[in-house]
Amino acid sequence: MAENTEKKFREKYLAGEIEFEEIDDYSQEWGFSDTTDTLREYLGLNAEEEDAWVSVGDEALKELLDKQRHSSN
Repeated sequence: MAENTEKKFREKYLAGEIEFEEIDDYSQEWGFSDTTDTLREYLGLNAEEEDAWVSVGDEALKELLDKQRHSSN
């Protein structure tokens, strides 16, 4: 079986290729897919990012990702 090499949400967002709001589309795609990946894996998030997203919400995850996005520039 071929390895899925498509970039995940996190990687695309950090690269500035997509807007944060596209996380909703990715989540919906995951819900309709046959993947065995968890949503966290499907989005490419780490445990800290997932915890912030689940516990606090979208803004907390966006803040964490934005810190990484700006520190890599």
